[in-house]
Amino acid sequence: MKSPFRLPRFFAGEGRAVAEISEAKAVAGVGSAFAVISGEGSAHWSGRNYAALSRAGFMKNPVAHRAVRMIAEAAAAVPWLAYEGKAEVADHAALSLLLRPNGRQGGADFLEALYGHLLLSGNAYVEPLMVGGAVRELHLLRPDRVAIIAGRDGWPLAYDYHAGGVTRRLPAEVESGAGLAVLHLKLFHPLDDHSGLSPLVAAGAALDLSNAASGWNKALLDNSARPSGALVYQPKDGGNLSPNQYDRLKEQLEEGYSGAANAGRPLVLEGGLDWKAMALSPKDMDFMEAKNGAARDIALGLGVPPMLLGIPGDNTYANYQEAHRAFYRLTVLPMIFRTAASFSAWLGGVFGERLRLEPDLDGVAGLATEREALWARVGAATFLSDDEKREAVGY
Repeated sequence: MKSPFRLPRFFAGEGRAVAEISEAKAVAGVGSAFAVISGEGSAHWSGRNYAALSRAGFMKNPVAHRAVRMIAEAAAAVPWLAYEGKAEVADHAALSLLLRPNGRQGGADFLEALYGHLLLSGNAYVEPLMVGGAVRELHLLRPDRVAIIAGRDGWPLAYDYHAGGVTRRLPAEVESGAGLAVLHLKLFHPLDDHSGLSPLVAAGAALDLSNAASGWNKALLDNSARPSGALVYQPKDGGNLSPNQYDRLKEQLEEGYSGAANAGRPLVLEGGLDWKAMALSPKDMDFMEAKNGAARDIALGLGVPPMLLGIPGDNTYANYQEAHRAFYRLTVLPMIFRTAASFSAWLGGVFGERLRLEPDLDGVAGLATEREALWARVGAATFLSDDEKREAVGY
Protein backbone atom coordinates (compact mmCIF):
# COMPACT_ATOMS: atom_id res chain seq x y z
CA MET A 1 0.00 0.00 0.00
CA LYS A 2 1.36 3.38 -0.97
CA SER A 3 1.01 6.80 0.55
CA PRO A 4 -1.63 9.15 -0.84
CA PHE A 5 -0.40 10.98 -3.93
CA ARG A 6 -1.61 13.23 -6.74
CA LEU A 7 -0.80 12.99 -10.42
CA PRO A 8 -0.69 16.37 -12.24
CA ARG A 9 -2.67 17.03 -15.35
CA PHE A 10 -0.95 16.05 -18.58
CA PHE A 11 -1.82 17.57 -21.92
CA ALA A 12 -4.52 19.56 -20.15
CA GLY A 13 -6.66 22.16 -21.83
CA GLU A 14 -7.26 24.63 -19.01
CA GLY A 15 -4.46 24.38 -16.49
CA ARG A 16 -6.41 22.43 -13.84
CA ALA A 17 -5.53 18.94 -12.71
CA VAL A 18 -7.02 16.21 -14.89
CA ALA A 19 -7.68 14.19 -11.78
CA GLU A 20 -6.77 13.87 -8.16
CA ILE A 21 -6.13 10.55 -6.46
CA SER A 22 -6.22 10.70 -2.72
CA GLU A 23 -4.95 7.19 -2.21
CA ALA A 24 -3.98 4.11 -4.18
CA LYS A 25 -4.82 0.70 -2.82
CA ALA A 26 -4.39 -2.83 -4.03
CA VAL A 27 -7.89 -4.26 -3.70
CA ALA A 28 -8.56 -7.96 -3.99
CA GLY A 29 -10.32 -8.83 -7.19
CA VAL A 30 -9.39 -5.51 -8.80
CA GLY A 31 -5.68 -6.02 -9.11
CA SER A 32 -2.99 -3.36 -8.87
CA ALA A 33 -4.06 -1.22 -11.79
CA PHE A 34 -4.87 2.47 -11.33
CA ALA A 35 -6.23 5.10 -13.63
CA VAL A 36 -6.33 8.91 -13.49
CA ILE A 37 -9.78 10.13 -14.45
CA SER A 38 -11.44 13.50 -14.84
CA GLY A 39 -14.79 14.66 -13.49
CA GLU A 40 -17.19 17.16 -15.00
CA GLY A 41 -17.53 20.59 -13.37
CA SER A 42 -20.60 22.76 -13.19
CA ALA A 43 -21.11 25.66 -15.59
CA HIS A 44 -19.79 29.04 -14.50
CA TRP A 45 -21.75 32.14 -15.48
CA SER A 46 -20.42 35.67 -15.33
CA GLY A 47 -22.28 38.51 -13.64
CA ARG A 48 -25.06 40.43 -15.30
CA ASN A 49 -24.46 43.91 -13.89
CA TYR A 50 -22.95 46.86 -15.76
CA ALA A 51 -19.35 46.21 -14.70
CA ALA A 52 -19.48 42.47 -15.46
CA LEU A 53 -21.12 42.96 -18.87
CA SER A 54 -18.62 45.69 -19.73
CA ARG A 55 -15.65 43.47 -18.90
CA ALA A 56 -16.96 40.16 -20.26
CA GLY A 57 -18.70 41.74 -23.24
CA PHE A 58 -17.42 45.05 -24.51
CA MET A 59 -13.85 44.73 -23.20
CA LYS A 60 -13.29 41.01 -23.81
CA ASN A 61 -15.58 39.65 -26.50
CA PRO A 62 -14.87 40.88 -30.07
CA VAL A 63 -18.40 40.17 -31.31
CA ALA A 64 -20.11 42.09 -28.51
CA HIS A 65 -17.52 44.88 -28.74
CA ARG A 66 -18.04 45.37 -32.46
CA ALA A 67 -21.83 45.09 -32.27
CA VAL A 68 -22.12 47.68 -29.47
CA ARG A 69 -19.76 50.04 -31.27
CA MET A 70 -21.64 49.67 -34.54
CA ILE A 71 -24.96 50.59 -32.93
CA ALA A 72 -23.60 53.44 -30.81
CA GLU A 73 -21.49 54.98 -33.58
CA ALA A 74 -24.21 54.65 -36.22
CA ALA A 75 -26.83 56.20 -33.93
CA ALA A 76 -24.53 59.01 -32.80
CA ALA A 77 -23.71 59.92 -36.42
CA VAL A 78 -27.33 60.66 -37.34
CA PRO A 79 -28.03 64.45 -37.17
CA TRP A 80 -31.07 65.81 -35.36
CA LEU A 81 -33.67 68.37 -36.39
CA ALA A 82 -35.64 70.70 -34.10
CA TYR A 83 -39.27 71.71 -34.60
CA GLU A 84 -41.57 74.10 -32.81
CA GLY A 85 -44.95 72.72 -33.68
CA LYS A 86 -44.73 71.95 -37.41
CA ALA A 87 -42.10 74.57 -38.21
CA GLU A 88 -38.47 73.50 -38.40
CA VAL A 89 -36.01 75.73 -36.54
CA ALA A 90 -32.55 75.33 -38.03
CA ASP A 91 -30.64 77.24 -35.34
CA HIS A 92 -32.57 76.11 -32.27
CA ALA A 93 -30.77 76.44 -28.94
CA ALA A 94 -31.50 72.78 -28.12
CA LEU A 95 -29.52 71.69 -31.21
CA SER A 96 -26.59 73.90 -30.19
CA LEU A 97 -26.65 72.32 -26.73
CA LEU A 98 -26.63 68.80 -28.18
CA LEU A 99 -23.81 69.68 -30.60
CA ARG A 100 -21.65 70.85 -27.68
CA PRO A 101 -23.12 69.35 -24.49
CA ASN A 102 -20.12 70.13 -22.28
CA GLY A 103 -16.53 71.30 -22.39
CA ARG A 104 -15.07 67.79 -22.64
CA GLN A 105 -17.32 66.17 -25.23
CA GLY A 106 -18.69 66.92 -28.64
CA GLY A 107 -22.18 65.92 -29.67
CA ALA A 108 -21.15 62.65 -31.34
CA ASP A 109 -18.98 61.60 -28.35
CA PHE A 110 -21.78 62.42 -25.92
CA LEU A 111 -24.43 60.47 -27.83
CA GLU A 112 -22.11 57.51 -28.47
CA ALA A 113 -21.44 57.20 -24.73
CA LEU A 114 -25.15 57.56 -23.99
CA TYR A 115 -26.10 54.77 -26.40
CA GLY A 116 -23.25 52.66 -25.03
CA HIS A 117 -24.64 53.04 -21.51
CA LEU A 118 -28.07 51.97 -22.74
CA LEU A 119 -26.71 48.87 -24.48
CA LEU A 120 -24.44 47.74 -21.63
CA SER A 121 -26.61 48.72 -18.69
CA GLY A 122 -30.11 49.25 -20.04
CA ASN A 123 -29.94 52.69 -18.39
CA ALA A 124 -28.51 56.12 -19.20
CA TYR A 125 -28.51 59.16 -16.94
CA VAL A 126 -28.07 62.78 -18.06
CA GLU A 127 -27.42 65.52 -15.52
CA PRO A 128 -28.08 69.14 -16.57
CA LEU A 129 -25.94 72.06 -15.44
CA MET A 130 -28.28 75.00 -14.83
CA VAL A 131 -27.04 78.59 -14.65
CA GLY A 132 -29.56 81.35 -14.16
CA GLY A 133 -32.45 79.11 -15.13
CA ALA A 134 -30.84 78.13 -18.45
CA VAL A 135 -29.24 74.81 -19.39
CA ARG A 136 -25.55 75.37 -20.02
CA GLU A 137 -24.16 71.83 -20.13
CA LEU A 138 -25.22 68.19 -20.16
CA HIS A 139 -23.21 65.48 -18.40
CA LEU A 140 -23.55 61.68 -18.45
CA LEU A 141 -23.57 59.74 -15.19
CA ARG A 142 -22.06 56.28 -15.22
CA PRO A 143 -24.92 53.83 -14.59
CA ASP A 144 -23.10 51.64 -12.06
CA ARG A 145 -22.50 54.70 -9.85
CA VAL A 146 -26.18 55.65 -9.69
CA ALA A 147 -28.55 54.34 -7.01
CA ILE A 148 -32.27 54.97 -7.43
CA ILE A 149 -34.03 56.15 -4.27
CA ALA A 150 -37.71 55.26 -4.31
CA GLY A 151 -40.34 57.15 -2.32
CA ARG A 152 -43.15 55.71 -0.23
CA ASP A 153 -45.35 55.55 -3.29
CA GLY A 154 -42.79 53.41 -5.13
CA TRP A 155 -41.83 56.06 -7.68
CA PRO A 156 -38.24 57.37 -7.98
CA LEU A 157 -37.67 60.20 -5.56
CA ALA A 158 -33.98 60.92 -6.16
CA TYR A 159 -30.74 59.53 -7.54
CA ASP A 160 -27.61 59.03 -5.45
CA TYR A 161 -24.43 59.37 -7.49
CA HIS A 162 -21.28 57.86 -5.97
CA ALA A 163 -17.94 59.06 -7.38
CA GLY A 164 -14.58 59.87 -5.84
CA GLY A 165 -15.71 58.86 -2.37
CA VAL A 166 -18.49 61.46 -2.45
CA THR A 167 -22.22 60.86 -2.77
CA ARG A 168 -24.46 63.50 -4.34
CA ARG A 169 -28.24 63.30 -4.21
CA LEU A 170 -29.92 64.53 -7.38
CA PRO A 171 -33.69 65.09 -7.61
CA ALA A 172 -35.79 62.88 -9.84
CA GLU A 173 -38.39 65.63 -10.29
CA VAL A 174 -38.47 69.42 -9.91
CA GLU A 175 -41.28 71.91 -9.80
CA SER A 176 -42.38 73.56 -13.01
CA GLY A 177 -40.10 76.47 -13.91
CA ALA A 178 -37.44 75.41 -11.39
CA GLY A 179 -35.10 73.92 -13.99
CA LEU A 180 -34.51 70.31 -14.98
CA ALA A 181 -34.12 67.10 -13.02
CA VAL A 182 -31.92 64.18 -14.04
CA LEU A 183 -33.02 62.52 -17.27
CA HIS A 184 -33.24 58.75 -16.91
CA LEU A 185 -33.36 56.79 -20.17
CA LYS A 186 -34.01 53.08 -19.88
CA LEU A 187 -34.83 50.03 -21.95
CA PHE A 188 -37.83 47.87 -21.11
CA HIS A 189 -37.41 45.57 -18.12
CA PRO A 190 -40.36 43.26 -17.32
CA LEU A 191 -39.39 42.70 -13.67
CA ASP A 192 -38.00 46.05 -12.57
CA ASP A 193 -40.06 49.20 -12.12
CA HIS A 194 -37.11 51.58 -12.06
CA SER A 195 -34.18 50.17 -14.05
CA GLY A 196 -33.81 49.00 -17.64
CA LEU A 197 -32.58 45.68 -18.99
CA SER A 198 -29.42 45.43 -21.09
CA PRO A 199 -29.68 43.37 -24.31
CA LEU A 200 -26.47 41.62 -23.28
CA VAL A 201 -28.28 40.08 -20.30
CA ALA A 202 -30.49 38.11 -22.68
CA ALA A 203 -27.37 37.11 -24.64
CA GLY A 204 -25.42 36.35 -21.46
CA ALA A 205 -25.28 32.57 -21.95
CA ALA A 206 -23.98 32.98 -25.50
CA LEU A 207 -21.50 35.59 -24.28
CA ASP A 208 -20.11 33.25 -21.63
CA LEU A 209 -19.99 30.39 -24.14
CA SER A 210 -18.07 32.50 -26.65
CA ASN A 211 -15.56 33.70 -24.04
CA ALA A 212 -15.14 30.18 -22.63
CA ALA A 213 -14.54 28.80 -26.13
CA SER A 214 -11.83 31.38 -26.77
CA GLY A 215 -10.21 30.67 -23.40
CA TRP A 216 -10.38 26.90 -23.95
CA ASN A 217 -8.90 27.25 -27.41
CA LYS A 218 -6.01 29.36 -26.08
CA ALA A 219 -5.34 26.93 -23.23
CA LEU A 220 -5.48 23.99 -25.63
CA LEU A 221 -2.85 25.59 -27.85
CA ASP A 222 -0.69 26.39 -24.84
CA ASN A 223 -0.80 22.71 -23.89
CA SER A 224 0.40 21.24 -27.17
CA ALA A 225 -3.03 21.42 -28.79
CA ARG A 226 -4.02 18.07 -27.28
CA PRO A 227 -7.23 17.18 -25.44
CA SER A 228 -7.03 16.00 -21.84
CA GLY A 229 -6.79 12.33 -21.03
CA ALA A 230 -5.50 9.83 -18.51
CA LEU A 231 -2.41 7.74 -17.92
CA VAL A 232 -3.39 4.17 -17.05
CA TYR A 233 -0.89 1.97 -15.19
CA GLN A 234 -1.62 -1.74 -15.40
CA PRO A 235 1.52 -3.89 -15.40
CA LYS A 236 1.34 -7.54 -16.26
CA ASP A 237 2.96 -8.70 -13.04
CA GLY A 238 0.94 -6.44 -10.71
CA GLY A 239 2.21 -3.84 -8.28
CA ASN A 240 2.17 -0.05 -8.03
CA LEU A 241 4.51 2.74 -9.02
CA SER A 242 7.26 3.30 -6.52
CA PRO A 243 7.75 6.84 -5.16
CA ASN A 244 10.88 7.21 -7.31
CA GLN A 245 9.04 6.06 -10.42
CA TYR A 246 6.19 8.44 -9.73
CA ASP A 247 8.52 11.41 -9.20
CA ARG A 248 10.47 10.60 -12.37
CA LEU A 249 7.24 10.29 -14.41
CA LYS A 250 5.93 13.54 -13.01
CA GLU A 251 9.16 15.36 -13.85
CA GLN A 252 9.23 13.99 -17.41
CA LEU A 253 5.64 14.99 -18.06
CA GLU A 254 6.09 18.54 -16.77
CA GLU A 255 9.43 19.24 -18.44
CA GLY A 256 9.27 17.25 -21.64
CA TYR A 257 5.68 17.20 -22.81
CA SER A 258 3.76 20.18 -21.41
CA GLY A 259 3.51 23.62 -22.97
CA ALA A 260 3.39 25.06 -26.46
CA ALA A 261 7.13 24.53 -26.98
CA ASN A 262 6.60 20.76 -26.89
CA ALA A 263 3.67 20.70 -29.31
CA GLY A 264 3.62 17.51 -31.37
CA ARG A 265 6.35 15.79 -29.40
CA PRO A 266 5.61 12.04 -29.16
CA LEU A 267 5.04 10.50 -25.76
CA VAL A 268 7.17 7.50 -24.88
CA LEU A 269 5.41 5.11 -22.53
CA GLU A 270 6.96 2.15 -20.74
CA GLY A 271 6.42 -0.21 -17.88
CA GLY A 272 2.69 -0.79 -18.27
CA LEU A 273 1.72 2.84 -18.89
CA ASP A 274 -0.96 3.60 -21.48
CA TRP A 275 -2.48 6.94 -22.58
CA LYS A 276 -6.25 7.10 -22.88
CA ALA A 277 -7.79 10.22 -24.39
CA MET A 278 -10.86 11.21 -22.40
CA ALA A 279 -11.95 14.63 -23.63
CA LEU A 280 -13.62 15.30 -26.95
CA SER A 281 -11.45 16.72 -29.69
CA PRO A 282 -12.30 20.10 -31.23
CA LYS A 283 -13.67 18.23 -34.26
CA ASP A 284 -15.86 15.99 -32.10
CA MET A 285 -17.16 19.04 -30.24
CA ASP A 286 -18.01 20.83 -33.51
CA PHE A 287 -15.98 23.62 -31.96
CA MET A 288 -16.19 26.23 -34.71
CA GLU A 289 -19.91 25.82 -35.26
CA ALA A 290 -20.57 26.19 -31.52
CA LYS A 291 -18.42 29.33 -31.44
CA ASN A 292 -20.15 30.79 -34.50
CA GLY A 293 -23.55 29.90 -33.04
CA ALA A 294 -22.72 31.80 -29.84
CA ALA A 295 -21.56 34.76 -31.93
CA ARG A 296 -24.87 34.75 -33.84
CA ASP A 297 -26.83 34.73 -30.58
CA ILE A 298 -24.85 37.74 -29.30
CA ALA A 299 -25.50 39.62 -32.55
CA LEU A 300 -29.18 38.66 -32.39
CA GLY A 301 -29.51 39.91 -28.83
CA LEU A 302 -28.05 43.30 -29.77
CA GLY A 303 -29.97 43.54 -33.03
CA VAL A 304 -27.04 43.46 -35.47
CA PRO A 305 -27.33 41.21 -38.55
CA PRO A 306 -24.55 38.58 -38.24
CA MET A 307 -23.67 39.20 -41.88
CA LEU A 308 -22.42 42.68 -40.95
CA LEU A 309 -20.08 41.15 -38.35
CA GLY A 310 -18.57 38.62 -40.75
CA ILE A 311 -20.06 35.61 -38.95
CA PRO A 312 -20.26 32.68 -41.40
CA GLY A 313 -23.35 30.60 -41.98
CA ASP A 314 -25.93 33.39 -41.91
CA ASN A 315 -27.95 33.91 -45.09
CA THR A 316 -30.96 35.73 -43.67
CA TYR A 317 -30.53 38.69 -46.02
CA ALA A 318 -30.02 38.55 -49.77
CA ASN A 319 -26.97 40.80 -49.69
CA TYR A 320 -24.92 43.10 -47.52
CA GLN A 321 -26.95 46.15 -48.56
CA GLU A 322 -30.20 44.58 -47.37
CA ALA A 323 -28.61 43.63 -44.05
CA HIS A 324 -27.28 47.17 -43.63
CA ARG A 325 -30.72 48.67 -44.27
CA ALA A 326 -32.36 46.26 -41.82
CA PHE A 327 -29.73 47.20 -39.22
CA TYR A 328 -30.77 50.85 -39.43
CA ARG A 329 -34.50 50.24 -39.67
CA LEU A 330 -34.80 47.63 -36.90
CA THR A 331 -32.09 48.64 -34.45
CA VAL A 332 -30.53 52.08 -34.91
CA LEU A 333 -33.54 54.24 -35.77
CA PRO A 334 -35.86 52.90 -33.01
CA MET A 335 -33.20 53.75 -30.44
CA ILE A 336 -32.72 57.25 -31.89
CA PHE A 337 -36.46 57.97 -32.04
CA ARG A 338 -37.06 56.96 -28.43
CA THR A 339 -34.04 58.97 -27.28
CA ALA A 340 -35.15 62.03 -29.26
CA ALA A 341 -38.66 61.77 -27.81
CA SER A 342 -37.26 61.64 -24.25
CA PHE A 343 -35.02 64.65 -24.87
CA SER A 344 -37.94 66.55 -26.42
CA ALA A 345 -40.13 66.07 -23.37
CA TRP A 346 -37.23 66.77 -20.99
CA LEU A 347 -35.82 69.90 -22.66
CA GLY A 348 -39.35 71.12 -23.36
CA GLY A 349 -39.50 72.30 -19.76
CA VAL A 350 -36.81 74.87 -20.55
CA PHE A 351 -37.09 75.57 -24.28
CA GLY A 352 -40.87 75.42 -24.59
CA GLU A 353 -43.46 72.69 -24.59
CA ARG A 354 -43.76 72.73 -28.38
CA LEU A 355 -40.14 71.56 -28.86
CA ARG A 356 -39.85 68.36 -30.90
CA LEU A 357 -36.53 66.72 -31.74
CA GLU A 358 -36.32 64.17 -34.54
CA PRO A 359 -33.50 62.45 -36.44
CA ASP A 360 -32.73 63.74 -39.93
CA LEU A 361 -33.29 60.61 -42.01
CA ASP A 362 -31.80 62.31 -45.07
CA GLY A 363 -28.47 62.19 -43.26
CA VAL A 364 -28.55 58.40 -42.83
CA ALA A 365 -26.27 56.84 -45.43
CA GLY A 366 -27.74 53.38 -44.84
CA LEU A 367 -31.15 54.53 -46.10
CA ALA A 368 -29.91 56.11 -49.34
CA THR A 369 -31.55 53.40 -51.46
CA GLU A 370 -34.92 53.91 -49.81
CA ARG A 371 -34.60 57.68 -50.21
CA GLU A 372 -33.83 57.41 -53.92
CA ALA A 373 -36.83 55.13 -54.47
CA LEU A 374 -39.11 57.53 -52.57
CA TRP A 375 -37.93 60.54 -54.57
CA ALA A 376 -38.43 58.64 -57.82
CA ARG A 377 -42.01 57.67 -56.91
CA VAL A 378 -42.94 61.14 -55.70
CA GLY A 379 -41.24 62.83 -58.66
CA ALA A 380 -43.24 60.70 -61.09
CA ALA A 381 -46.57 61.64 -59.43
CA THR A 382 -47.93 64.16 -61.92
CA PHE A 383 -51.05 64.78 -59.83
CA LEU A 384 -48.96 66.46 -57.07
CA SER A 385 -47.72 70.03 -57.11
CA ASP A 386 -44.09 70.88 -56.34
CA ASP A 387 -45.00 71.99 -52.82
CA GLU A 388 -46.94 68.77 -52.20
CA LYS A 389 -44.01 66.73 -53.44
CA ARG A 390 -41.65 68.54 -51.10
CA GLU A 391 -43.97 67.93 -48.18
CA ALA A 392 -44.31 64.24 -49.13
CA VAL A 393 -40.53 63.70 -48.85
CA GLY A 394 -40.21 65.61 -45.59
CA TYR A 395 -39.35 69.15 -46.68
